[in-house]
Amino acid sequence: MAKMWAGRTAGRVNETADAFNSSIAFDQRLYAQDIKGSMAHAAMLGATGIITKKEADGLIEGLSGILADLESGKLKIDPKAEDIHMFVEEVLTKRLPDLGKKLHTARSRNDQVALDLRLYLREEIAEITALAAELAAAVTKQAKEHKETILPGYTHLQRAQPITFGQHLMAYVMMLLRDMERLSDCAKRMNQSPIGSCALAGTTYPTNRLMEAESLGFDGIMKNSMDGVSDRDYAVELLSALSILMMHLSRFSEEIILWSSWEFHFVELSDAFTTGSSIMPQKKNPDMAELARGKTGRVYGDLMTLLTVLKGLPLAYNKDMQEDKECVFDACDTVKMCLKVFAPMVETMHVRKDRMLKAAQEGFIGATDLADYLVSKGLPFRSAYKISGRIVAKCIEDGLVLETLPLAEYRKFDKVFDKDVYAAVDLKNCVKKRTSAGGTAPSEVTRQIRFARTQLKKYQAQV
Repeated sequence: MAKMWAGRTAGRVNETADAFNSSIAFDQRLYAQDIKGSMAHAAMLGATGIITKKEADGLIEGLSGILADLESGKLKIDPKAEDIHMFVEEVLTKRLPDLGKKLHTARSRNDQVALDLRLYLREEIAEITALAAELAAAVTKQAKEHKETILPGYTHLQRAQPITFGQHLMAYVMMLLRDMERLSDCAKRMNQSPIGSCALAGTTYPTNRLMEAESLGFDGIMKNSMDGVSDRDYAVELLSALSILMMHLSRFSEEIILWSSWEFHFVELSDAFTTGSSIMPQKKNPDMAELARGKTGRVYGDLMTLLTVLKGLPLAYNKDMQEDKECVFDACDTVKMCLKVFAPMVETMHVRKDRMLKAAQEGFIGATDLADYLVSKGLPFRSAYKISGRIVAKCIEDGLVLETLPLAEYRKFDKVFDKDVYAAVDLKNCVKKRTSAGGTAPSEVTRQIRFARTQLKKYQAQV
């Protein structure tokens, strides 16, 4: 069968070439956006007198019927169609033979596909933001419950200083808030309508691009018609934001994997979010966290795919740009899947406070506070630092911790030591004293939680 664009050519394509050219297998998910965009276009054509109001109403009614039939399952998308735009137009023309042919007046598939993708990704951003907010809320809930739970803080994966588990979790909430902010910024820049740019040069018809843009919820129009059809910055920006979001999930996954190992045993994941081994009956594997970590590379690949597709393209539209959709769709699908499993996994995670505290005590992570204690007694910091290091070495030698080293032993290192040293190295006191803005003290974690919940209300209101 000849294509609807037949004219300059016969419109008959080699079967293999036709399959190679077709995008219906993946762009069919744009059917709702394509039809709604066409309905807005028909309304504009009628309002400007390019076609009659009656014709516009007829086209809108016909398109509405196609949308209803697709959503009910009465109409199936033809896998042999070239793309979703041609499929919808072919069905409309079959139902309205003469009138259907008028729909494509004053537009091109170039601005049509640019419109569809913006409409689709605008909805995807809203959904991803909502899912990210759900995860942030779940993590914040755990942080509130554990704002006083002692955990060894790490640098270089070595025990460093005492922190609260609540503060550690809130670090990830802050990352997620930035992710949502990036998505919001991307949505703002994306919300400019390309429709009316036509193939690249605009049109001779007296169109009203602003009317069409406003009816579809856009903030404005693309100011240059060549940019309108060839711009995919918004898709690159979205993939970049999603890559950063996945990087955050991957880091969180890595820690959950470590924490749930027997070597740490800081947390235990719910059975619902783990799997077993086919040969080792004792195993409880954190597969969901591992998959989220692994899928991060997939989203990175989607970003690199689109950057590579676009890097050498001359203006304006080129068929290469058909390759924008699969990577964008894949990234959105992957991120949504990871967020959907991550929130309940964190929410149902059991925290082993006893293991965290034991690891903190055995790591001598109150050594900095011990040095600060000596400074408060009048010693220079470097002298205090050396004495504290020697005391840690003595504790290791005797199988003790700072809290259990006898006062007599402390006084062998310096006579300024007194009974108040035990309060100074008590880990709960160590974290309570770190009240600087953003610090690990429970009072500061509470402040961070209040801030996060205020921000989350803003994003939840947006979606």
